[in-house]
Amino acid sequence: MMHKDRELDGRVAIVTGAGRNIGKTIALELAAAGAAVVVNARSNQAEAIGVVREIEARGERAVAALGDVVEQSAMERMATVAVERFGRIDILVNNAALRRETPLENMSFAEWRQIVGTVLDGAFHCVKACLPYLKQSGDGAIVNIGGLSGHVGAKDRAHVVTAKAGLVGLTRALAHDLAASKITVNCVAPGFIDTRRQASGPTPQHHATHHILAGRHGATEEIASMVRFLSGPNGRYITGQTIHVNGGAYLG
Repeated sequence: MMHKDRELDGRVAIVTGAGRNIGKTIALELAAAGAAVVVNARSNQAEAIGVVREIEARGERAVAALGDVVEQSAMERMATVAVERFGRIDILVNNAALRRETPLENMSFAEWRQIVGTVLDGAFHCVKACLPYLKQSGDGAIVNIGGLSGHVGAKDRAHVVTAKAGLVGLTRALAHDLAASKITVNCVAPGFIDTRRQASGPTPQHHATHHILAGRHGATEEIASMVRFLSGPNGRYITGQTIHVNGGAYLG
């Protein structure tokens, strides 16, 4: 088995929603493992370029790729950028998501579709765009970023809960479909993680209703470390699984 020391040298990773928080830390962690990273953000070019510069300052390779994951053509362009710049795609991390709290009686269908579409349609478009290259990898890895609410539910989050639960189903289905191509597919479900929420609103209500056995919130680095493991050579016998990183807030 390889040690955790640049075990992703020569590999190329795409991380969606990588301009901040968990996505940014995943991009930094995969770069630290030696991977060249495509940093995707929906529209905030400054954030995406900031992550790229941070990676490059460490002597690693990265490129920014703006595009909304719900747009098929944008994700196809993102895959093209990865291949034109780095020659291949080995790792896809579907992290892009929107999280809101709205009672169902006040929720418009447009809001429902925006949340569910970003998580599920976005993952579909990204996998479809990257799949030809992941098959060529010989050791491809897809890691979907789920969420605690998809397993325990949450008040005023019907769209988020549905989307995250659906991501678990997609993970299992793709694990079957892609096993013959030597592509592993897993889901990492974070618990309560300390992140910057200015753009997405206040701390969600359900954060106050769960007891965390570890006695603290998690760090983004703890999610990124699991993604790195599942993406690397020591995670090749794990597929179709949902890995909970939540300090014991939920025992799955």
